[in-house]
Parts: sequence; C-alpha cells; structure tokens
Amino acid sequence: MSEHGTTSAARFTLDSAFDVGTVNPRLYGSFVEHMGRCVYTGIYEPGHPAADADGLRQDVLALVRELGVTTVRYPGGNFVSGYRWEDSVGPREKRPARLDLAWKSTETNEFGLGEFMDFCGKTGMEPMMALNLGTRGVEDAVRLLEYANHPGGTELSDRRIADGGKEPYGIRMWCLGNEMDGPWQTGHKTPEEYGRLAAETARAMRQVDPDLELVACGSSSSSMPTFASWEATVLQAAYDLVDYVSLHAYYEEIDGDRDSFLASAVDMEHFIESVVATCDHVRARLKADKRINLSFDEWNVWYQKRPNPHPVEEWQQAPRLLEDVYTVTDAVVFGSLLIALLRHADRVTAASLAQLVNVIAPIMTEPGGPAWRQTTFYPFAQASAYGRGRVLRVEVDSPTYATARFGEVPLLHATAVIDDEMGDITVFAVNRGQTDALPLKIDLRGVDAHTLVEHLVLADSDPEATNTADRPDRVTPHTATGTAVTDGVLHAELEPLSWNMIRLTRRHA
Repeated sequence: MSEHGTTSAARFTLDSAFDVGTVNPRLYGSFVEHMGRCVYTGIYEPGHPAADADGLRQDVLALVRELGVTTVRYPGGNFVSGYRWEDSVGPREKRPARLDLAWKSTETNEFGLGEFMDFCGKTGMEPMMALNLGTRGVEDAVRLLEYANHPGGTELSDRRIADGGKEPYGIRMWCLGNEMDGPWQTGHKTPEEYGRLAAETARAMRQVDPDLELVACGSSSSSMPTFASWEATVLQAAYDLVDYVSLHAYYEEIDGDRDSFLASAVDMEHFIESVVATCDHVRARLKADKRINLSFDEWNVWYQKRPNPHPVEEWQQAPRLLEDVYTVTDAVVFGSLLIALLRHADRVTAASLAQLVNVIAPIMTEPGGPAWRQTTFYPFAQASAYGRGRVLRVEVDSPTYATARFGEVPLLHATAVIDDEMGDITVFAVNRGQTDALPLKIDLRGVDAHTLVEHLVLADSDPEATNTADRPDRVTPHTATGTAVTDGVLHAELEPLSWNMIRLTRRHA
C-alpha cells in the first residue's frame, strides 16, 4: 500500500519461451459420488419434466456440458469402500438396496454402472473409475475390469452385453481405492498394507491390459500424521505399477479469518510441491526412469465445520448432505485454487472438482424443479474453455498483505495459458485484496499477442452474494472497463476480491 492508501501496481512479464508445461485436459475433471443428492434428484430424476428416456435430467446435462467437464471420477469417494459393483448392473427391478456405511444412507442402486456410462456418453466426459480396496480387493478389481472393458466371449463381458453394453466401456483410468489412510474409511489400511494391495491389484489389472492408467492413493490430506511417509511407503511398493498418486484438499473460512481463506492456494501449491518432492525422492531411490504424476482428484471449498441446515435421518435415501451455497468470496478462492493447479500443470495432469451436482457443487437442483449455476461455476467454465495449451511461467511482482496462517502473501495470484496454434493468450488472475482495486501491468514483449479480446470479472459489491433457485443469476461475470494494451504492455485494474479472465490474441481486430 502507498502512503496515500492506494495500492501500488502488480506486474509480470509473459514470454512464450518460458513455460511450465502443457495443460492436460483431464485437469478439468469432476467427481460424482453416491452421496447426498449428487446422483438422485441431481443427475438422475425419472419423472422430472426435463428427464430424458433414461431418467437423466437434460437441464443438468446442458449445464455439465457448459461447465466443460472432461473427466468424471465415480462412484466415490468414501462410498466406494463398501461398493459392490454387481449390485449396480442388470435389470433395475432385480438390483438390491444396500446400506451405505460411509454416509449412513440407503443406496437403491437404481443408478448404476451402465447409467453412469450413459451419462458420460451424453456429456462427452471420460470415465475415471474408482475401485473398492476397502472391503474387496484384487479379484473384484479384475472382474470389474473384465465386465467393463473386455469385448466379449467371457461370462462377465457377455453379461455386460446382455445388460445393454454392446460395446466395451473402454475405461482407461482407474483409482486404486480412496483415502485408504483415513480411519473413517471402511477397511482402511496401514501404508505397508495398502502399498502391497495396490501393487498386487495393479499387477493383476495390467495382466488384462498393460496400458491402463492407475492412480495410487496418496494421503487423504496434507494434515494427516503420516503425510509424505505414506506416499513414500506406498510408492516404494508400487512405483513401477502405477502412473499417478492422488491428492485431496478442501478449504473453508475459519473463525472469520478471511485474509487467510483468500490465500488458501498458498497451502495448495505447497501441498503439490511436497508430493512432487516425495515422488521424485522415491524415483531417485529406485533409480527409476518413469516419473509419477499427480491426480488432484478431490478439491474444492467445503464448509466442513458448519452444521447441516437440513434434517437428515439415518439410512435415508438421497438425504440433503453438504449442500453448501457458495458466495462471491468462495468463487474467488475457488478460482485461485484453479490457478494453483494450472501453475503446476507439468505434474498435475489430472484433477477432479468434488463434486459435480448438489454436493459441494457448481450446479444445484431442486427435485422436480430448476437447476442453476453457483458462483463457482463461472471460474471453472472459463478455465476449461480457455485454459488449454501451454502454461507460461508467471513470476509475479505484487504488493502483499498479512495473513495469520501464511504470513505475507501477494495480493495478486495469476497464471497465463497460450494456444500456440492460434496465438491466443488467456490470463487468469485473482485480486485477494478485500477493499482496494489492484492495478495490473503485464509486459507482452515476449509474446506475439497485442489485441485485447475481453476482460471478464467475477466480483460484487456484496462479497456474500450467492445464486439461488429464486435468483439464479444474482452473480454472473461482467465486462471490465479501462483494460487496454499500449506499447506492448497490458494495463488493467482488478476489482477488489475478484476473479478475472483476460483474453488476448495476435490477430488484429
């Protein structure tokens, strides 16, 4: 801050010769778990006015396509550690209802594996299948793989064909369990137990198809007492057999400390860098050529400490769980988390926003009623649409502010992505400052892009503003004023507490 109370400018330089890596489209994945109303009355609601012949809500399908989701992790989450995939296939009227121990709900299995693949087909998403390594193991994983992917001529592949899946599902990416270090997880394991189980499961699956992409469970959060030692032990056992290690992180505003909440991406970036260091340490110890990448397959803003405002009974079907309503502030933090993922695109090559509909989600629905976009919908949709290509190395020179959790933190958090074929550049930027606009200068002399296409902003005079069923468009992006390119420098002013997307092109308007 200057002595007059105005904020000095933040700045950085773009040069197409210096990059982080190429964005893998899987970075824009999401997550569907049989939890709360994510599936039932979210994605799937036969009898809804917008339901298609298969019971999928077409209003939700349209929003999922608009959101730009590339992959979807399924069916959990904690749910998967008690999942019996056989219950979810075949004629619906013969599928058994089961107790879901993870969320103390009743699962009807009306929506199962075939319905999920239909959902993926109608939205163009790639399936990412999670395996039950809590209460089941190697044999079950191989049986599910055979059912899903084998062309035919065996009992299980012929069963899929009889169930309506004439063509193999072709699922390439598989998660070897979920949060297996967590005491809350049904059948949780020690790192030695899980490392051996993951290795044996991966080895058996690769006997069926050596080209699968397999994700080993990392620590369920960086705050776990075994964090880093868990990853090291598991990878020591399974390094040659897996391609990814998973990361999970959720953030919320605690005790009114908004300054620290706005800096949540500082923690996320440290988490990513710590896991990368652990993976590379094991690589060095094993003298391995292969590099393990990261699947950040659960991330979001999630208010875990807030009581559930909806009454829930044990063993209820599709109860209202984790239906957080997101504010403008939440969307700015959410956008900053997206920036953190992009800034590590060389190693984070898959990610899953948890979750997709109703449960801590960018899309909300009401049974028999409307579907609408939460505030967090917009940063994700913009990043998925325009954050494709090479991530340029952005070194920010920015004023800072003080936080209780992370010390001095830059007001500006930013990244940039270049489409080398078209020459277009997209800058994603967050102003963490709550009261003052942040002047921004971007030196463009190292890139061949000088024409401004647009500068869209998500901000509001009320940082608590939300979108609801009654006011679904209360918060939407708007066009910034005053942004311009002059003599190879972009000048902009970032509104307080804002998410920004600035698009540039080398093509003359």
